[in-house]
Amino acid sequence: MIRALVLLLASLCCVVAGHAADADSLKAGVFSPPHPAPDFTLAGSDGAPLTLSRYRGKVVALAFGFSHCADVCPVTLATLAQARKALGAQGRDFQVVYVTVDPARDDAARMKSWLAAFDPGFVGGTGSQQALDAVDRLYGVSVNKIVGAGGYSFGHSSSVYLIDRDGRLRAMMPYGHGAEDYVHDVRLLMQK
Repeated sequence: MIRALVLLLASLCCVVAGHAADADSLKAGVFSPPHPAPDFTLAGSDGAPLTLSRYRGKVVALAFGFSHCADVCPVTLATLAQARKALGAQGRDFQVVYVTVDPARDDAARMKSWLAAFDPGFVGGTGSQQALDAVDRLYGVSVNKIVGAGGYSFGHSSSVYLIDRDGRLRAMMPYGHGAEDYVHDVRLLMQK
């Protein structure tokens, strides 16, 4: 709980102080100073264990959501797919990792097929509710299950974490930024 609070406060500070701290000016709020991105192990949609350390050497966009999301999640994934495509050959050094907040419906096979609709190179993470709750806490992600007459949905944090090639948490992009902002920031992070 304390770690989640620290990350939340750090993220608020990074949004306020962000652009002065990393000043070739990332569009996202900057974590200053950068710190190691908390690693985790989940079941990967590609059949292999999913860890962040597996992608050392690449810039990683870490996002949270679920496949039954009607609006925010598909927009985020479509934006990240557009960014990866716009990066051209550099796109092979940009990895999107998408962790579900809905383990009851998002098993590895479901995540694989859903993410492939956006970009076949995206990798999803799933696991037990307990394992996913632990990852949510590491990143200060809030998740609220909303039960209605037609089933359930989730309200959840929608920012995307940007992790550099050395595995350091560098920035957090709020929902609503376009692909061009991701391309800008990923290119800067690839240079560092």
